Amino acid sequence: MSGIEPQTHAAANSGVGDVAPPLAGITVVDLSELLPGPFFTQNLAELGARVIKIERPPHGDNARRMGAGVFEAVNRGKQSLLVDLKAQRGRDDVLALLADADVLVESYRPGVMGRLGLDAATLCERFPRLVCVSLSGYGQQGPWAQLPGHDINYLAACGALAVSGEAGGGPAQSFGLPLADLCGAMYALSATLAALLQRDRTGRGQHLDVALADCALHWMNVRFGAWREAGAQTLAAQRDMALVKPAYGAFRCADGRYLSVAALEDHFWQRLCEVLPLAPFDGDAWRTLSARKSEAQAINARLAQALAAWDADQAFDLLARADVPAAPVVEPADVAALPQFSIRDKFPHEGAGDVLPLARFPVPMAGLAPGGPGHAPTLDDARASRGDGRL
Repeated sequence: MSGIEPQTHAAANSGVGDVAPPLAGITVVDLSELLPGPFFTQNLAELGARVIKIERPPHGDNARRMGAGVFEAVNRGKQSLLVDLKAQRGRDDVLALLADADVLVESYRPGVMGRLGLDAATLCERFPRLVCVSLSGYGQQGPWAQLPGHDINYLAACGALAVSGEAGGGPAQSFGLPLADLCGAMYALSATLAALLQRDRTGRGQHLDVALADCALHWMNVRFGAWREAGAQTLAAQRDMALVKPAYGAFRCADGRYLSVAALEDHFWQRLCEVLPLAPFDGDAWRTLSARKSEAQAINARLAQALAAWDADQAFDLLARADVPAAPVVEPADVAALPQFSIRDKFPHEGAGDVLPLARFPVPMAGLAPGGPGHAPTLDDARASRGDGRL
């Protein structure tokens, strides 16, 4: 391996008892930076793959300086090397790693890997079993392929931003998560696992062209289908359908906290009317969702008035006992202490005292490390892995 054996900082490859992790034996060479690629490979690491993160000297992944907390969250359990891909020695080091790897991940602009002599066609010919994953904003082809972008741009391109925000207002990225980035990471994960499964049958890997805008576009199908059925051809009609729903939203309670309610189905609406004063909308004329949609804003205003008389915990208890879909709006600092998550052991034990601990992989599986994936590698770790830290 050209003298660049990485050091490990993960318990991710250790099985539980005699059961190996699901991806034990899979090696991933990760050239990606910032969020979508590293979050994708973080999931591979949590599932037991050996992830070797290639960082460019001298500062490594830009996320180390732009957002150290994000870097820690999406690079735990990985190994790290500082490698200058512009130098022949650096490219030779990566090729040596790929000789024993199963997956290569990169998130450069289209064409960069080709200029380095590491394009997918070349790599797949040299390493026929390799799965090459390219994550980019708009994909490897198309008039926008070379455009820079961030999450809001990809949501704008696929139609999601146009129907986001507040009813009656303009488009706004009102959701507090980078949806396109995380959506693309999840499609990369599912496609890579499928490609590895397919490789077991065919003996050959392939190149996966994962465009964040394409992935968000696929999520839009649920909206496209609903609008097509309803004949909602204008943006105003589409926004109304997406943003205005009767008895659906977050409502302020007497103690200043908020309660989310989602009594869309007719039977849930009936139960809601049995425990809260919602006149004049509690009669037979409003028993069907189609009827309630026409007065959605008035119904929500009446529901807000009714909930304003209750503290959030009291209102949640009332609606939960009535079997109405509801949940308190939990602040991030309080999530780890929520019994629903603590009982399901969603946070590693070593993070139990943290205000904002990092959640473990969400799906329990045989062989996953009980303490989570560990910590992200430091730059000193990456330098030590290379020996002198320079190329």
